[in-house]
Amino acid sequence: MSRYNPKETEEKWRKIWEDQGVFEVTEKPGVEKYYVLEMFPYPSGRIHMGHVRNYTMGDVVARFKRAQGFNVLHPMGWDSFGLPAENAAFENKVHPAKWTRENIAIMRDQLKSMGLSIDWSREISTCEPEYYRHEQKMFLDLLKQDLAYKRKSWVNWDPVENTVLANEQVIDGCGWRSGAAVERKQLSQWFFRITAFADDLLDSLNAMERWPEKVRTMQAKWINRSEGARALFPYADQDAHDGALEVFTTRPDTLYGASFCALSPNHPLALKLAADNPELAIFLTECAALGTSEEAIEKAEKRGFDTSITVRHPFDPTWELPVYVANFVLMEYGTGAIFGCPAHDQRDLDFARKYELRIVPVVLPKDVNASEFVVGDNAYIGDGVLFNSGFLDGMDVKTAISKAIEKLISDDAGEGTVNYRLRDWGVSRQRYWGCPIPVIHCGDCGIVPVPDADLPVTLPEDVSFDAPGSPLDHHPTWKHVDCPTCGKPATRETDTFDTFVESSWYFARFCAPVNDAAFTRSAVDYWMPVDQYIGGVEHAVLHLLYARFFTRALKQCGYLGIDEPFDGLFTQGMVCHETYRDAEGGWVFPNDVQPNDDGEYFAVNNGATITVGRSEKMSKSRRNVVDPEVILESYGADAGRLFMMSDSPPERDLEWTEAGIDGAWRYINRLWRIVTEAVDNISVAGSEITEGLCADDQEYLRVIHKSIAAVTDDVDRFRFNRAIARIRELTNLLSNDIKHPGVLRFGLETLVQLVGPMMPHIAEELWQRLGHDVLLADMPWPRADPAYLADETVTLAVQVKGKLRGTLNMPVDSDNATVERAALALEGVLRITGGTVPRKVIVIPNKVVNVVI
Repeated sequence: MSRYNPKETEEKWRKIWEDQGVFEVTEKPGVEKYYVLEMFPYPSGRIHMGHVRNYTMGDVVARFKRAQGFNVLHPMGWDSFGLPAENAAFENKVHPAKWTRENIAIMRDQLKSMGLSIDWSREISTCEPEYYRHEQKMFLDLLKQDLAYKRKSWVNWDPVENTVLANEQVIDGCGWRSGAAVERKQLSQWFFRITAFADDLLDSLNAMERWPEKVRTMQAKWINRSEGARALFPYADQDAHDGALEVFTTRPDTLYGASFCALSPNHPLALKLAADNPELAIFLTECAALGTSEEAIEKAEKRGFDTSITVRHPFDPTWELPVYVANFVLMEYGTGAIFGCPAHDQRDLDFARKYELRIVPVVLPKDVNASEFVVGDNAYIGDGVLFNSGFLDGMDVKTAISKAIEKLISDDAGEGTVNYRLRDWGVSRQRYWGCPIPVIHCGDCGIVPVPDADLPVTLPEDVSFDAPGSPLDHHPTWKHVDCPTCGKPATRETDTFDTFVESSWYFARFCAPVNDAAFTRSAVDYWMPVDQYIGGVEHAVLHLLYARFFTRALKQCGYLGIDEPFDGLFTQGMVCHETYRDAEGGWVFPNDVQPNDDGEYFAVNNGATITVGRSEKMSKSRRNVVDPEVILESYGADAGRLFMMSDSPPERDLEWTEAGIDGAWRYINRLWRIVTEAVDNISVAGSEITEGLCADDQEYLRVIHKSIAAVTDDVDRFRFNRAIARIRELTNLLSNDIKHPGVLRFGLETLVQLVGPMMPHIAEELWQRLGHDVLLADMPWPRADPAYLADETVTLAVQVKGKLRGTLNMPVDSDNATVERAALALEGVLRITGGTVPRKVIVIPNKVVNVVI
């Protein structure tokens, strides 16, 4: 018997699949399509174990659906614009394009080594002009539809790098690379009007049944439609400040609990006051160091600055409230001003305690005496009835909200309104390595779109990363052009698009990536939406929400005919590994650690004691990364794929262990032995099982058909680990001495077909050795015979006085009299009845017997 050679076998079948174009597809009208897509990777240079897990899942689904007769589209591309390439250019003196394309070549080979059923003829890379030229045309069409516009907005500004920083690039108030204190600065930025679709994006979540509830909830919270009121607080000193401070609140019922008003540090009044108040100006600078991240602002200590301005309560002009500038108030939400009700908002309570402001509860919990109710360290945010609230007293919260809004309207002190947390999508980036925004700025004509005939606007290659800021901005010639409208000297837009723009439509480009148009309408109408999208839950909000918006925007512009890009979504768990630290707390590579005889760990190089930490997501910084290339080289792709699918439910985190990959390798070798050793003892390929079946053979067939049904259901439901467990059980069965050559062949062929999506290389080799000329990849999925799925016997519980006294194994649908006799003869029943005739016996067919005495 030959020994299984994964390297030789896997290279053989990958070449055959590629040479024959097995996975290249076209539209087939009349044939049901299935579009499988994993979130495409950033070409960082090497695949990691997260990639292996993600793309193996997608490949299992793609191969499974293909075998079921679907016309399967399973493409691959590269999300190849972005900051890492620009950083590499800065650090290594290499052009981003060269760095990116070299990395793509490496990662493409690595992904191909996994045996993925990818249609590589559709490969795209978002940094190539043939891709982003269409994105630029889309932008111009969005501009015509008023879905793109430019305005000033607050950004994180690095004064050393002279560039805008994303929230995640602000670390402890400083630029992640320069270390300079970040400033909050107003810049003119491009935006997409995602808020135009806010209600639709929110309401449509209810119908997205094939999306995880967790993701839908996250998106709903991000959009956050809140109904409330805009309330006017007139300035007490009208000579100094005319008019009223306008605030937005979702809880107008608590207006009688107000103890202060607070402005965002970016509120126009705060900025105006700071011009004449150095202390306030310093405070605003300190607030700006927090950046624009809501999370960072929320976690920061709540601080305020008393402006010495007071405003009058909208329901009582004799009641004045102090106005603060507070570091936790967001200019982008509501009006950039709030009223604080400390008794019923924890943030307001913390603030009021710090600055010794009044705290008056106005919502009384049910069944609590008003004279005894006191707010302690925690604000009361539950339901109840209003008290200490004038005309609102005695009302429930919902009624009080409505009545408060009515009074605001009748007193010309405000109005009811709807507000969203969702903000328009800022897409400007002061970077080089991104898609150029195709507009020109003319002193006479203003903003002028680049004519369609002049697209794409490509990036200059002769750029320098030595100077701070965007290389496009200080390029000597690139930005200087003539205005397309008047012909006078003008300048190009030097901002580039946020890279989320590229990933918001790439899935549609895969449908027809070789045409001059962005999409061939017949192709996108056939393939879209994506039937199964797979990726990490970390993309639940930004990427997935932007893609949903962009699809709607493209529909409005006439590109697409659908609203939702992804019919089904699956979010896989992370791949984790143990971490190791030395005495100083530094991370240590697992390969540099060995156990001693006492079970303790020490460093190989110096013998120092090592502490084993908890399992965490694999990352370079934690030094707990396992290189997939090493695994693929040592064990083969099929072993890696099998382990990724078998050790944990796919939605949960997977713990990488050497024992796990070793176990997968042992199973592959066992599978090889079972099939290859049986080849001489089975019937001819294609022959039918006709006669000579004994009871054991019938039972073997029953188990095989049940395995087909169970594995099919498990794979269809993404229960890959359960499917593999059932396949292992079938493997155990086929290890028995099955005499009937037809039954043995049927069992082995079924086993090979079932493992095919998970371990395609060895499955193809074994399928060939079983005597087949047709590729397993082209074979239909096995079908379970319903005649073998019905159980012949059933187990019934037998109860006396409500307690289990035994069980019966009976033929299915046995008559009640037969079941009753068998139940009364059970030893456990006889001990209770003493053989006497019971008062009643209740038989629930095929389920339970109740004996009443």
